[in-house]
Amino acid sequence: QVQLVESGGGLVQPGGSLRLSCAASGILSRFYVMGWYRQNLGKQRELVATMTSGGITNYGDSVKGRITISRDNVKNTVYLQMNNLKPEDTAEYYCNAQAPNNYWGQGTKVTVSS
Repeated sequence: QVQLVESGGGLVQPGGSLRLSCAASGILSRFYVMGWYRQNLGKQRELVATMTSGGITNYGDSVKGRITISRDNVKNTVYLQMNNLKPEDTAEYYCNAQAPNNYWGQGTKVTVSS
């Protein structure tokens, strides 16, 4: 049974930083495309970042230069380091694994507000 468990969300002021974690079980995340997506109520889920098994990364246009995806193969965990956060980054953030079926975590809420 594949499980993705996100953590690290919370309230942060504009310009601040957060690191989200996605702990995977039931799969070895290093063999698959892992990613982060975000969604607000009434809006479509949008790409934040993905990483292939070979380490190739892809970022959404709105987060390029501010967000970094990384992976710890020993901990079987994928991270999302978010810097210089803006109010428009406020969303529910979801971890995704294409393994090869599509799996999603339960989400972690990020709120950027002063």
